[in-house]
Amino acid sequence: MSTSSLREQVAEAARRLAAEGLLIGTAGNVSARADDHLAITGTGIVLANCSAADVTVVSLAGDVVDGAIAPSSELDLHLRVYEMTSAQAIVHTHAPFGTAVACVSGLTSLPVLHYQQLGLGGAIPITPYATFGSPELAELVAAAVVDTQVALMANHGSVARGSNLAHAVENALLLEWLAALFHRTSSMGRPRELTADEQQSTVAQAIRLDYGTPEENRP
Repeated sequence: MSTSSLREQVAEAARRLAAEGLLIGTAGNVSARADDHLAITGTGIVLANCSAADVTVVSLAGDVVDGAIAPSSELDLHLRVYEMTSAQAIVHTHAPFGTAVACVSGLTSLPVLHYQQLGLGGAIPITPYATFGSPELAELVAAAVVDTQVALMANHGSVARGSNLAHAVENALLLEWLAALFHRTSSMGRPRELTADEQQSTVAQAIRLDYGTPEENRP
């Protein structure tokens, strides 16, 4: 894939996430990987208006290859996640409900209330607090998403990875829906978590039905 095409795809993903309310102002970042480089939104840009010119291409060592704007301050986080996982795209947002859940004292994970959460890896970890843009944050987040598709960052926001940009965006949107579900159920009483047996049964059913994959009608 050409770097120009990759930059446009990253910009398009940023605009969609902003339209969905997950990216607000200049807060958040999006990247996608292709071979030995990645394209990432530039620092300080208004993500709702992101264009290909606002996206910078860097090497996997973090060196700028193309682009007029310095890469996001969370570049190290993206690089570390790419290094430790099979991710081909990463979305970091300050989405309202996900960020709110990540600010709850004593909460170390988002429990499984709905079966769709199992597609993200089950209980969603909330990493300990670390300063934005720091190597410590990059390490914490990368370790958290090795076995999951998403993670929450204490008093900060959320991260979603995917096999491509569309997948990462959908994971970010699902995480925000799950965080909103947790918030609403918590306001009504103690949320009912799916048991281990219920989760296992759901996974088996999803495999049997090839759940989430379009299927033609059979005569």
